[in-house]
Amino acid sequence: MSNRFFQGVIHQMCEAVGRTTGVIDETGTIIACSELGKIGEIFPESTQEVFADSETRCIAGYTFRSFGAQLHAGYAVFIEGVDEDAVKYIDICRVALNSIKQFYDEKYDRGNFIKNVILDNILPGDIFLKARELRFNNEVERAVLLIRINGNNDVPAFDVIQNLFPDKTKDFVINVNDSDIALVKEVKQGIDMNDLEKLARSIADSLSTELYSQPLVGIGTTVTDIKDLARSFKEAQVALEVGKVFDTEKAIVSYDNLGIARLIYQLPTTLCDMFLHEIFKRDSIESLDSETLFTIQKFFENNLNVSETSRKLFVHRNTLVYRLEKIKKITGLDLREFDDAIVFKVALMVKKYLDAKPIKY
Repeated sequence: MSNRFFQGVIHQMCEAVGRTTGVIDETGTIIACSELGKIGEIFPESTQEVFADSETRCIAGYTFRSFGAQLHAGYAVFIEGVDEDAVKYIDICRVALNSIKQFYDEKYDRGNFIKNVILDNILPGDIFLKARELRFNNEVERAVLLIRINGNNDVPAFDVIQNLFPDKTKDFVINVNDSDIALVKEVKQGIDMNDLEKLARSIADSLSTELYSQPLVGIGTTVTDIKDLARSFKEAQVALEVGKVFDTEKAIVSYDNLGIARLIYQLPTTLCDMFLHEIFKRDSIESLDSETLFTIQKFFENNLNVSETSRKLFVHRNTLVYRLEKIKKITGLDLREFDDAIVFKVALMVKKYLDAKPIKY
């Protein structure tokens, strides 16, 4: 953000209250001040305490209060003195500086522009005009990665990701809510999904090292037109939600690799219920015990190969055949037949989908 916007408000505030007034950034550096000679000086002792929350702090003869985005303050205003008047003055100054920052973000900040694009908070007809005004490069490919952080952490995940991608002219890190952070990443032309998954894995590894918890990453498809970033973002959201239902062991889920799970996720639950009742006898799928379901899973993993599956399960081939005959008797489906196996596989996924009752975006 341009510090000259802050400087104008600071001078007016100083003239009104007759006290030294200024703004510091997260490093404690004074970036605007009524005493121009102080600009560039550092309040190292103030940084951690001031930015811990949005409360008023009195330090070294000055009153401080942070301001900026709800999840990431970024700046703090300070006024000379620690009396009641200083507290009143700083509240007024904070409101004025917040307003000027919001105006700047809406008019000049590319990150805020991208956030409005992916969240559909800007009219499609205005996207091109705003992009041209900001000299935004619309000739490159980009993809949206959505990182979901579980639990509260002392180290802000936003800062970790921002440090991984410091070039704010190409890559944009955006706080979506308390748990989700979107990364709009500029990528090389023709990059494939494997490369994006490797990138997502490196992000997840860095976050797990810093936060001591395993984040989840959803990957949307690569797009060229800036207005399509909203679609890539929604795809990343869907990837996380579908992965939560069908691929619970995966920390990295890409929209392109969802396969039939994506189709099932889009079906109405009433249609799914009808499908299960039509395919199976009444409650027959619920009658399968955990051992039988595990056998079915391994049979599918080994491409319906009886010999290979029995070897992986450490059981005799006849034992496996007996189990498959039992499944056929209960469900009416012979998993050794390709068509029946497809129906059963889809049915298991539909049941998992219904049991999960996922949230639709």
